[in-house]
Amino acid sequence: MDGQRRHRILMVSDFFYPNFGGVENHIYYLSQCLLKLGHKVVVMTHAYGNRSGVRYMTGGLKVYYIPWRPFLMQNTLPTFYGTLPILRTILIRERISLVHGHQAFSTLCHEALMHARTMGYKVVFTDHSLYGFADVGSIHMNKVLQFTLADVNQAICVSHTSKENTVLRSGLPPEKVFVIPNAVDTAMFKPAQTRLSCDEIVIVVISRLVYRKGADLLVEVIPEVCRFYPNVRFIIGGDGPKRVRIEEMREKNSLQDRVEMLGAVPHAQVRSVLISGHIFLNSSLTEAFCIAILEAASCGLLTVSTRVGGVPEVLPDDMIVLAEPRPSDMVKAIKKAIHILPKIDPQVMHLRMKSLYSWHDVARRTEVVYDRALRCPTEDLLERLSRYLTCGAWAGKIFCLVMIINFLLWKLLQLWQPSKDIEEVPDIALLHDQRETTPWDSVED
Repeated sequence: MDGQRRHRILMVSDFFYPNFGGVENHIYYLSQCLLKLGHKVVVMTHAYGNRSGVRYMTGGLKVYYIPWRPFLMQNTLPTFYGTLPILRTILIRERISLVHGHQAFSTLCHEALMHARTMGYKVVFTDHSLYGFADVGSIHMNKVLQFTLADVNQAICVSHTSKENTVLRSGLPPEKVFVIPNAVDTAMFKPAQTRLSCDEIVIVVISRLVYRKGADLLVEVIPEVCRFYPNVRFIIGGDGPKRVRIEEMREKNSLQDRVEMLGAVPHAQVRSVLISGHIFLNSSLTEAFCIAILEAASCGLLTVSTRVGGVPEVLPDDMIVLAEPRPSDMVKAIKKAIHILPKIDPQVMHLRMKSLYSWHDVARRTEVVYDRALRCPTEDLLERLSRYLTCGAWAGKIFCLVMIINFLLWKLLQLWQPSKDIEEVPDIALLHDQRETTPWDSVED
């Protein structure tokens, strides 16, 4: 390891390429920027189809696609201890110094952080989503998060609202949680060279068509807007269980010529869809940050969004029109956006986004969190178990039992296969291309 490479980081999540989404983009772009800063970064995720084993991506980013298959929403089946042998091997082979897990809903992330702490590694966790407190799924997830974060060194959230949510759900001390927002690849998301005419106004929606993303709101809002403005047309990109409802609304109101359904849009084609519109509409019911808003603003679109979660923190007031998640309020917000649309200059908006959001800035701020995590004191098993006991009268005892068994299994693995018998891989020094690259045209199969 050269003198400049200060950290050796293992990124872990169930969500990574070739799957596409906000978490996948975050891990990829953050990793690329950390590589350019001189760190070593390795990604661990589960197999996707026939994509299994070790792959290399742009800039020498090494990805371990371990032979685990997803069973629900790209998540692997929880095994508790099944990932311990393979994770231990990767940590030793790559001489990792810090493990960084992403997304509270990722099974692989929770297991990796648990095993890494058992083996004495420093760990950092990034939460990308907001969760409630009342429904069964949220109660279960919050308890799992409390277990994982009881022994985490540092945590990162993508917005101040997300930080408050994570601290309340997990009981993590606020001083351990940093707020580092997402960013956008402004080199990829550029406005169209020629400004679109406002004779026909195109409103773009790119989202998963599910309840949480407000697809039911779209069913109420679109007919009202089309009734008020004959020159407005909608382009809807995305797929999901609520797509049927939107198609039924289109048939019922005879809007086939004014509501275009694109289905699932590959990430490489998102920009071409965005630049064909004037306004970007986000109808989410809960959102920690929403990278899609950044991508739309970088392409010069005025955004109309529901005022939920961390969305009000994303853009300046003159670049976004916020509304309560009610059909009547959203229709009013779209009317306001149409009124101020002539004042919007896409090129100026793009330049502002370039100065506001940068993945290089995110990487430098993440470095500070890594430095702080590595300065945390090393603790023995008894000190760590005392924190798990505070997680609840019964849950605390169960968590302690899980960690004691994990510790014993790790000791057995050390006896069965000592660390000296695991071959360390040499570091490959690569000249990083300074131009912006995209993951989908650089993955080697």
